[in-house]
Amino acid sequence: METTTLSQPSFATQMRALFIIAKKDWKVFWRYPLNAVSHVFQPIIWVTPVYFMGKAFSTNGQALGFAQYSGTGDYMSYVLLGTALSNFILTVFWGMGFALKEDMDAGVLESNWLTPVSRLHILVGRTLTSLLTTTITSIMMLIIAAVLFGFRPTGNVIAAVLTAIPMLVGLYGFGFAFAAIVLMMREANTMVDVSSFLVQGFSGANFPVKSLPYWLIPVSLMLPLTYGFDAVRGWLLETNTLLPLNVEVTILVIFMFVMLWFGGWIFNRVERKVRRLGTLGQH
Repeated sequence: METTTLSQPSFATQMRALFIIAKKDWKVFWRYPLNAVSHVFQPIIWVTPVYFMGKAFSTNGQALGFAQYSGTGDYMSYVLLGTALSNFILTVFWGMGFALKEDMDAGVLESNWLTPVSRLHILVGRTLTSLLTTTITSIMMLIIAAVLFGFRPTGNVIAAVLTAIPMLVGLYGFGFAFAAIVLMMREANTMVDVSSFLVQGFSGANFPVKSLPYWLIPVSLMLPLTYGFDAVRGWLLETNTLLPLNVEVTILVIFMFVMLWFGGWIFNRVERKVRRLGTLGQH
């Protein structure tokens, strides 16, 4: 009896699938244009109390206690930069984890995965539009914040952007592993909120990790994202970094490759398990 095997789709086909998924999400996003307004102004609303609180504890416009931890008295630029980078963490977590939950609730996850396209590529496709819109809205947020609060980067912008790239790519590894947990637990909202909050907190998104209790600092130092926030601030704001900048950049590059492999490996194992158990489409 003759058997036939399905050939793997070409690279061009895989890229076309990514583009189609991103195009669909782009159309959905702009069906509700207030989304963009919300993404720009919500972070500003969140950091406004920080601005006034910092002013209350500043001397001649400089947060001296903050400077002892971070190496800069410009606390608003420090917080705003961390907020902008945190937007990308939320994008990857929500783009992958919540996208799976949406497909489960709509009952289309199994049918979508019948397509001869890598499951990981589908997950990446669900984040492309979010990454683009997050980049645009974060830039707009920083421009508005510069007028309202005085965002003043004085360092090397190109070096900071190049440093952020391996950190953001490595985040996809986190996203793949997180999507695997969503497949098992069939819950996204609480998990996204809790996990993204913990990652941002321990990575020092909005404060220097040196200000944490001494017994929590080792937890922060084990997270590669900590060095991503630290290095980008070091390049842009010329803060005192935890390690030399070249060492932190090396950690981020290693983190990028290791997390992509590990996250993909975890996701593929879990995806095979839930298909074998028949729980893939349950919610």
